[in-house]
Amino acid sequence: MFSSEEITEVIKMLTEEDLDIRSVTLSMNVLDAIDRNEESSISRIMEKLDLVKRFSQVVDEVKEKYGISIITKRVATSPVQFFLEVNPSKEYAIKLGKAMDSLAIKGGIDYVGGFSAFADRGTSRSVSVYISSLSDVMNLTNKVAGVLSAGSTFSGINLSSVRGFVEQIFNMRPESSSRVAVMVNLPPDSPFVPSATHGLGMPDMQVNVAVSGPGVIESAIRKSHVNDVRELHDVIKRYAFKVTRLGELVGKEVSRLMGIPFGAVDLSLAPSPKTMDSVARVIEAMGVERVGGFGSLTALAILLDAVKKGGAMATSSVGGLSGAFIPVSEDSGMTEAAISGSLTFETLIMMSAVCNTGIDMVGISKDSDRSEVASLILDELSLGLSLNKSLGVRLVPIEGKPGSIVDLGGLLGKVVIMPLKGIHSTISSMDGFIPNFLKRLEFG
Repeated sequence: MFSSEEITEVIKMLTEEDLDIRSVTLSMNVLDAIDRNEESSISRIMEKLDLVKRFSQVVDEVKEKYGISIITKRVATSPVQFFLEVNPSKEYAIKLGKAMDSLAIKGGIDYVGGFSAFADRGTSRSVSVYISSLSDVMNLTNKVAGVLSAGSTFSGINLSSVRGFVEQIFNMRPESSSRVAVMVNLPPDSPFVPSATHGLGMPDMQVNVAVSGPGVIESAIRKSHVNDVRELHDVIKRYAFKVTRLGELVGKEVSRLMGIPFGAVDLSLAPSPKTMDSVARVIEAMGVERVGGFGSLTALAILLDAVKKGGAMATSSVGGLSGAFIPVSEDSGMTEAAISGSLTFETLIMMSAVCNTGIDMVGISKDSDRSEVASLILDELSLGLSLNKSLGVRLVPIEGKPGSIVDLGGLLGKVVIMPLKGIHSTISSMDGFIPNFLKRLEFG
């Protein structure tokens, strides 16, 4: 039962505080489409179109039924790497990418994730083909997203795959590079792109949900006027519970109407370029004048702990990344901090110690030293190994100097070129892979 006050509160969240469901994702196994005949594989992938169309319709029905804003509809497929194991050619990889794009466009889907591969310890022939095709596929499509898994706590980090990824993103258009990332400890059930992929050990299909709600949390903090850190923590926790409960309601209803299992709710607070939808503003509401100043990590750590505790009480199906997203271009507060200089790469790496996204949607100059960029990525991925966390890097190379801005529009926002140190590093040029850390021994 809900009290009248609680109902009024939720209505206000939806109408005034930008509460929405960031994405509902249909995660599906497409490995049954693999065939030595390339055209046969493509045809079998396109046979999933009716299912994708039905999913899109169901999400719209749920959106209308509850009057809830659902920002994006997404599909996550099995990694294309498995298709390339059978036919390892760049031309086939491009055909697969175009087929995925067609599936999304014809099915009424915003993004399709799964143009992905795993190279945690070495680069197989299929992964080499995947990496070599990455820029072509992203430049030739509009809705395809993918992630390169370059490491894990169990396996270490593959240096050559990171170098290959860097070379590819420098050949992409800015919008194209926004749809790819490199990660360690990739979760199998993420509803967010570009990390979304249908992982091994999953059922043939399931529904995953990503919530949002930074505006709700910020408003709650500012209205509370608390001056005790435990009370602040409790305010965030209670509102995170309500946000997550809404996500589970939507996910389970889509699941019921589709007749497929409900998978997971990703607890991550996901910002958007809108002013009232910013994780940076939440940190500032907690007492930091501008995000990036000292105290930012403390505020983010308190925020994350409260969100996870409140969210975990609202659902028994926690999955994905479940942290707080700090994509610089997609968060108006982060963008302003990057322009002012209070937010730097060092700050982002520091904040990654408690968040679950890493260095996300940050602009770098097309003139950057590739080895320095690869070393920056390795720093972030190594942190993920040390802490046994899912962390990744999504960089957007653009023409210009530090401070230059490219507006990608929509949820992608304004990409700001942030300055690198300009210090050459050769550690990323070494052969082999970084061995798995002692953290691995905690698993036995």
